[in-house]
Amino acid sequence: MFTEQTFEQREAALRKKHNDLITRRNEVDLRWDNGVFLRMKNAVVTAAHTPLEWRYDFSKKRNPFLMERMGMNAAFNAGAMEIDGKVVLCVRLEGNDRKSFFGICESESGIDNFRFHEIPCVIPETERPDTNVYDMRLVQHEDGWIYGLFCSERKDPNAPKGDLSAAEAQCSIVRTQDLKTWERLPDLKSPSPQQRNVVLHPEFINGQYLLYTRPQDGFIDAGSGGGIGYGFCDSMGKAVIPEEKIMDARIYHTIKEHKNGLGPAPIKTDKGWLHLAHGVRGTASGLRYTLYLFMTNIDKPWKVIHAPGGHFMAPWEHERLGDLVSILFANGWVKRADGSVLIYYASCDTTLHVAHSTVDRLVDYCINTPEDGLRSAACVQQRIALGGH
Repeated sequence: MFTEQTFEQREAALRKKHNDLITRRNEVDLRWDNGVFLRMKNAVVTAAHTPLEWRYDFSKKRNPFLMERMGMNAAFNAGAMEIDGKVVLCVRLEGNDRKSFFGICESESGIDNFRFHEIPCVIPETERPDTNVYDMRLVQHEDGWIYGLFCSERKDPNAPKGDLSAAEAQCSIVRTQDLKTWERLPDLKSPSPQQRNVVLHPEFINGQYLLYTRPQDGFIDAGSGGGIGYGFCDSMGKAVIPEEKIMDARIYHTIKEHKNGLGPAPIKTDKGWLHLAHGVRGTASGLRYTLYLFMTNIDKPWKVIHAPGGHFMAPWEHERLGDLVSILFANGWVKRADGSVLIYYASCDTTLHVAHSTVDRLVDYCINTPEDGLRSAACVQQRIALGGH
């Protein structure tokens, strides 16, 4: 039964509940301990963290029962960066209407107390409007701009009549100086029919922009796309990659046999560039997404020098369930001044979490973890050697 409240009482209760959530302190989950990273007890951003004004009409005349008019379904897949000592996330938000959009939130600690800007990101449309937008990678490039590369989804114009599932994914690009005003640039042009998970390298390479790509034939399946690719372009104002080459290939019977894609822009270390990616394999219950790490040459960031075998992170306990199942995805991490690294990862396209590590630990993991043996017998020998036998 509904508890009858006055409009003012209900508003006060809603605001208190929201404030209690966004000011809740986060703590390390001591049950998890693999020496590589730490998990936190609470999710850092959920649908309930979004401003109440994005969901409720607080006009007593228009909304006397103070009902939620536009529900929020999920908060996940966030780009991340640090500005003026604060961690800034560009979160993918999904409403009950299935449409995704972006919202900027900030926190000093990076693990709790994230507060959203007053309004969501207003992203200009192109001549061919996006039906949906998602998974923005934020990159502070040395050219002075903050770039946002995201996936733009549109209905496939060549779909047969009545087919409402055929879609097209392309890499769309915006840039900004303040994370409030966004300049829309033309979509990336590349040899691939479709593109997802495109990431901009933060530095120039011989005066050119380096982009990491994920060639794919269709909206879901990579098809003939061989893995994580790379290419160069002369301008982001009209980004055109004439050629893509594969730097991290899909491999049979591994965590990345179905498809793989880079997450955030790589982190520069004195041993090379740290890369975080997702790998996808097929299972009896559907696609399973996990995260993995690798390192590339400092001068040639497309040349892999260390590739630890297996996943770096997989869904654990409550992370296994949501709108989807058994999926982790990450497109944002932040290296802080003290050498710590905050990894923002989403579970099951529903909720955003954070893991804590350090540059030293991640580099050690990459350099000293054995590569995938690719055969059961080889993996047995690796474990025997690991034990000193």
